[in-house]
Amino acid sequence: MKFLIGFATVIGCVLGGYVMHNGNLAVLWQPTEVIIIVGAAVGAFIIANPSALLKVILKSLKKLLKGMPYRQKEYLELLVMQYTVFKTMRTKGMLEIEQHIEHPHNSALFNSAPKFAKNHHAVDFFADYLRMMTMGVENHYELDDLMDKEINAHREEAKHITHALTSMADGMPALGIVAAVLGVIITMGSITEPPEVLGKLIGAALVGTFLGVLISYGIIAPIANYVGSVLESEVRYMECIKAGLVAYAKGVAPAVAVEYARTNIDVLYKPKFADVESACQSI
Repeated sequence: MKFLIGFATVIGCVLGGYVMHNGNLAVLWQPTEVIIIVGAAVGAFIIANPSALLKVILKSLKKLLKGMPYRQKEYLELLVMQYTVFKTMRTKGMLEIEQHIEHPHNSALFNSAPKFAKNHHAVDFFADYLRMMTMGVENHYELDDLMDKEINAHREEAKHITHALTSMADGMPALGIVAAVLGVIITMGSITEPPEVLGKLIGAALVGTFLGVLISYGIIAPIANYVGSVLESEVRYMECIKAGLVAYAKGVAPAVAVEYARTNIDVLYKPKFADVESACQSI
């Protein structure tokens, strides 16, 4: 919804200001210019990126209409779920948690945090390192290092996606100039036509430059930035999980391990200490 509001604001303000200056909207309707600019941009985008990355990018664009995936409510349910797991391990032993690790996506314990359960990367990440802890890996430095490497891999993938979209945005103004130059070539080929015809041809050519800049800075670049923010939010979510696991591996109490995890949450979405404590005690 936020994306649609922003998109409508950009287009509305640009076209509204143009009309207020007595601009003729019909002049801006140049579908051939759009075909040249957008078509060339998409073609270059396909050439520049591997097929596997293209699929990931297309999948990530679905996030535009969903908003930020993790807010205070989602982090609170994650912290409570972690507390439950750590408390179970502390009071009933490692073996008690194995049934949840073996089939993590069917675990009632993991599914107590619905948003967490829907994130297959996060579920597998949490279950895999819990499994390592049940296998006797107690060195928290080793766990920390392994988790860092996996999280960095996710962050690098996010950077590739953002870079690909940003590169597409950067190329749009140049492709707008290409469309404009082609329009000028057409105009020069009609130099013997009357001024009314030449005026329309020149106007159509200039629309190419206008569209290239508008699509770049008004649409594609903001999309790239937002997708990057969403993907970084997912990485930060995994860092929160990691902080809790490493803290518990150090031997601290479940409540303290959860507090370690809470401190890794972005300040905009961090639940209050009292809220986390109250939610954990209510289990």
